[in-house]
Amino acid sequence: MDSRDCDTLTGPPVADLLPATATMAVKVVIVGGFGVGKTTMVGSVSEIRPLTTEETMTQAGAGVDDLAGIERKTSTTVAMDFGRISINEELVLYLFGTPGQERFWFLWNGLFEGALGAVVLVDTRRLEVSFEVIGRLEDRGVPFVVAVNTFPEAPAYPTEELRAALDLPADVPIVACDARTRGSSRDTLLALMHHLYSLSAPPGG
Repeated sequence: MDSRDCDTLTGPPVADLLPATATMAVKVVIVGGFGVGKTTMVGSVSEIRPLTTEETMTQAGAGVDDLAGIERKTSTTVAMDFGRISINEELVLYLFGTPGQERFWFLWNGLFEGALGAVVLVDTRRLEVSFEVIGRLEDRGVPFVVAVNTFPEAPAYPTEELRAALDLPADVPIVACDARTRGSSRDTLLALMHHLYSLSAPPGG
């Protein structure tokens, strides 16, 4: 490499630099079935330009990926989504969105490594796609909150009906989330942080 080429190299954009006041970084995974809004959530809340691995859906997925209820979906995550959000001056969350199709779930092992907690996005039109996801988190012992993505045409159910349908313990929070909006997605992540704090607090504290 010619030494003159070094003059043209630049670092990351200023907006992508980690805040100087940050003292703690936490890894969080955004999980859920196929087409529930994971990529949308990471993209809406990330303070840096998110990394996505979306690819156009092709005939390779025909007969494999269940498009019932999401027939208009034309792209899919094949590896992961990545973003970052500063909760306050000291705490930064690194967000990893998982692929939804079961044929890509082998990638979850690496994405879950070191994760402090998870957000499970669900679509009330297709609750059944969340059963296996929740089971995998419970098997791994990863704390999580359930976020009901408020699709305009999705039916609304009382919280306790959803808890029963998903077979969730009483201590797992269920929150509403519009994954398209930064504020709502941020509130969901804050709900996860509060849940993690409650799990770490001493009894009676």
